[in-house]
Amino acid sequence: MKSGCKGDSMKKSFYAYLSRMRHIKRWGLMRNNMEENVAEHTFSVALIAHALCIIRNTYFDGNVSEKDVLAAALYHEAGEVITGDLPTPIKYFDSSITQSYKKIERQAEDTLVSMLPDEMRPRIAPYVRQETSEDVRLLVKAADRLSAYIKCMEELRTGNREFEKACVRTKEAVEGMRLPEVEYFMEHFLPGYSLTLDELN
Repeated sequence: MKSGCKGDSMKKSFYAYLSRMRHIKRWGLMRNNMEENVAEHTFSVALIAHALCIIRNTYFDGNVSEKDVLAAALYHEAGEVITGDLPTPIKYFDSSITQSYKKIERQAEDTLVSMLPDEMRPRIAPYVRQETSEDVRLLVKAADRLSAYIKCMEELRTGNREFEKACVRTKEAVEGMRLPEVEYFMEHFLPGYSLTLDELN
């Protein structure tokens, strides 16, 4: 009667695993005045990616699926519940480390997908594995970088000079994408992140 119980329970672990994103800290090599976990980062990326998609579709004749962008953003760090968050300087220290980590990421993503019931996998696996259209991946990547830039800005506002170089590098990476929807977001929405609550009101 109990044979296969472990396999059955594994098929029910997907969402419980993802709920643990809140326990994984980001910016592990940096002194943080405000710690950020992967769940918080994921919400930020989903919010910004959705905005970028709407901006593209509204102002720049885009036709990108908002649903796909939201789902891709929601799952873009899913594998980190298994791998943890590897700091960027380590991840890109050299090409061999980068390639090895990509393999580890894919194994982690495959492990997560295997936790889903067979019938659900085709609907969720492409987002976990980031097998979406190039437009969707690009918008999520831009949102990921914008979220990191905003984090750097917020740390600097608290007087934390630890993030000075990261802020410069991240801004260059964002601007280097040369996406009109990103430029629009930075012009119209980014300044609000520097305001106090009283100023926002």
